[in-house]
Amino acid sequence: MTEQYVLDLREVDERRVGAVGGKGANLGRLSRVAGLRVPGGFCVTTDAFRRIMAEAPSIDDRLEELSRLPLDDREAVRTLSAEIRRTIEDIAVPADLAAQITRALVRNGERAAYAVRSSATAEDLPTASFAGQQDTYLNVVGPTAVLRHISRCWASLFTERAVVYRRHNGIDHRTVHMAVVVQQMVFPQAAGILFTADPVTGNRKVATVDAGFGLGEALVSGLVNPDVFKVRDGEVVAEAIAAKQRAVHALPGGGTREVAIDTRRQEQPALTHAQVVRLVRLGRRIEAEFGSPQDIEWCLVDDDFQIVQSRPITTLFPVPESGDQENHVYVSVGHQQMMTDAMKPLGLSMWQLTAMVPMHAAGGRLFVDVTGRLAAPASRAGLLDLVGRSDPLIGDALETVLDRDGFVPSLPDAGPGGPPAGSSASSPVETDPAVVTELIERSRRSVAALERGIRTKSGPALFDFLLEAFEEHKRVLGDPLNIQVIMAGMEATWWLNDKLHEWLGEKNAADTLTLSAPGNVTSEMGLALLDVADVIRPHAEVVAFLRGVEDEGFLDELVKLPGGTEARDAIDGYLDLYGMRCVGEIDITRPRWRERPTTLVPVILDNVRNFGPGAAERRFEQGRLEAWKKEQDVLSRLRALPDGERKADETKRMIDRVRTFIGYREYPKYGIVSRYFVYKRALLEEAERLVRDGVVAEKEDVFHLTFQEFHDVVRSKQVDPRLIQQRKEAFRSYQTLTPPRVLTSDGESVTGAYRRDDAPAGALIGLPVSAGAVEGRARVVLDIAEADLEAGDILVTAYTDPSWSPLFVGIAGLVTEVGGLMTHGAVIAREYGLPAVVGVQRATRLIRDGQRIRVHGTDGYVEILS
Repeated sequence: MTEQYVLDLREVDERRVGAVGGKGANLGRLSRVAGLRVPGGFCVTTDAFRRIMAEAPSIDDRLEELSRLPLDDREAVRTLSAEIRRTIEDIAVPADLAAQITRALVRNGERAAYAVRSSATAEDLPTASFAGQQDTYLNVVGPTAVLRHISRCWASLFTERAVVYRRHNGIDHRTVHMAVVVQQMVFPQAAGILFTADPVTGNRKVATVDAGFGLGEALVSGLVNPDVFKVRDGEVVAEAIAAKQRAVHALPGGGTREVAIDTRRQEQPALTHAQVVRLVRLGRRIEAEFGSPQDIEWCLVDDDFQIVQSRPITTLFPVPESGDQENHVYVSVGHQQMMTDAMKPLGLSMWQLTAMVPMHAAGGRLFVDVTGRLAAPASRAGLLDLVGRSDPLIGDALETVLDRDGFVPSLPDAGPGGPPAGSSASSPVETDPAVVTELIERSRRSVAALERGIRTKSGPALFDFLLEAFEEHKRVLGDPLNIQVIMAGMEATWWLNDKLHEWLGEKNAADTLTLSAPGNVTSEMGLALLDVADVIRPHAEVVAFLRGVEDEGFLDELVKLPGGTEARDAIDGYLDLYGMRCVGEIDITRPRWRERPTTLVPVILDNVRNFGPGAAERRFEQGRLEAWKKEQDVLSRLRALPDGERKADETKRMIDRVRTFIGYREYPKYGIVSRYFVYKRALLEEAERLVRDGVVAEKEDVFHLTFQEFHDVVRSKQVDPRLIQQRKEAFRSYQTLTPPRVLTSDGESVTGAYRRDDAPAGALIGLPVSAGAVEGRARVVLDIAEADLEAGDILVTAYTDPSWSPLFVGIAGLVTEVGGLMTHGAVIAREYGLPAVVGVQRATRLIRDGQRIRVHGTDGYVEILS
């Protein structure tokens, strides 16, 4: 039986994506939707591509070489991909394959004009659109030309841009195959792109139409600016008509050319409002068919729209499922927890099960629905005050949503009295260090009981035990005294900053007054690693050995070296206290320092190089002395004011209060992460049993299941491997998305602004969280394991959770993209006396590694000096 290499478009749908690629499958599905016009044609299948590839066995070796090349070696990638393309284009199309293609052309009109379009198997998919990565050829006339352009499409799988795109998306070149769509050419009066959701804001209720004269190639190639129409609820709500000076038209004998538009037509709209609305109505039908917002290519021929492509818009942030049709406003949890990376399903569900408020998952991140609190005046005021102090960008974004008439319903307050959201209880806790001691002891007792109780649990009984443990977890976290103490430290900080600014004109005075506050487990963690460096520094062989460490078993090797036993014991002791921590620690699936101790080695070596013995004690004592001097100075100046004794006495009480309680701000997170590591070790033992029983291929597969799904798999000893694969692909796609601070149920990512005009022109605006100014070399660090810092460097990064604190001892300043006044990075920057500005949007892209910058931690902006 002859192999079938050609399929009519009407024969294919998404079930044949392996044979006809993403574009071919989507076009086949579209061609069967009632009321849509799709130009007819056929697909040359991926079997034809594989046959062509088999004609040149040397390509396999080149693909292997291509997959090993570093992405930043663009010259080598360019050269090798060009070689592969030339090889493919030089392969003659076998006679039987050419005959099938020619017969299909005869059926569709041998001398007709065609669009010959690449359709890869990793293209136009829900998780990766691959838009523009392979080639399309328009107005191709005659069998010889069609065959030649099919070969070019096959070769375009290896354009430099396609190769780089696949590598960025973690897709193996050898697993992607190329089909080719051959479609009858249409010659439109206008063409363009319809987005069924606003591609900029993400709003699912606003469609955007880009339109120009002639073929759509003029828009895709950037030859002209399009007319842009925005449509909501069947009405054009905004338009921008461009001066369209050029268009691309088809030539009679094949090919295309640019032509000038008559000056009288240039500023005429390419579509009428009625046509725009009709097009969007078609787009909504296509969106419903595919079940997600679509990026649609269209042509207008004699007032009739023809659809020539539809693909998912993969850049939109997903919307949390609410189960109703009401409006909702969601605030990002990751921006509060200083961890905006995507989380795996087990990490998401574990945080949801242990959180104090309901949380909604979307795009691998968690969100809290604040609609109810925004709806009632009293809770709204409390929320806006708390959020506005902590992260002005979130506060401003919420104000933006509230300014929209009717989006957030207006409800009466739940009842009279009661403190605003976020405030402490009516009877404030006494300023007594014993209160903090007791809270820490309660947490330690609870973790110890968890460790004892979990040892004997396995199988389904472990999951039942954990569900009870999660309730204890929440009870400890929700202890009213715990919340009172956290709020007492925060409120004392706010009081000092507000009153000392009012009375003395001092900005952020609490930043100095909280230096080296006692009992801060996160700042102690950073100083403790300096003590580890003190143990290692005298032993040259240990230092040399650590410089080459790659294997996680290095601690066992240390003991073979002079001084190695002491070094191992010091690192082990540190891991006993802090080994449950890691970057992104709210995601239980992230590797902990105890699991991956090599993460700490570069930081230890930086400490060995940059500091001398006893640095930890000196740093802490220096900070404590600066805080004491600041206290004396402030109190002295206050006493010289009218009513000065009263002001000084009140301020002294608040200084004592903030120094008593502010260090505890970091302990609840330490307690949470301590419990998480206990949970994780038990769950990984279950995962290892599943591997031994052949249920999952590797233990980390369970990270792509929710807690309940994991429980079900342990009970049934069965799992759908396709589910795990789908979750892995979804996670990869979520990693490419930037989560919004505020998200609405319409899908709109609402961006706040600082609304300030007190910074120099060109300065990068942020939130001042730790006073002082410092100038130095910017080190843009996205992975803590790759940090290479010198004394005096300024750390620039996306976010810093507690695991970054060991780096803080060796830097002179801090700039982050995410953060608030009371998030971990801000608290530790103040403890260490580092000028810091957080919430600087796109800081890691606007500041280049090695540039000199000046951080204005008191006023909240960053200047780029060179």
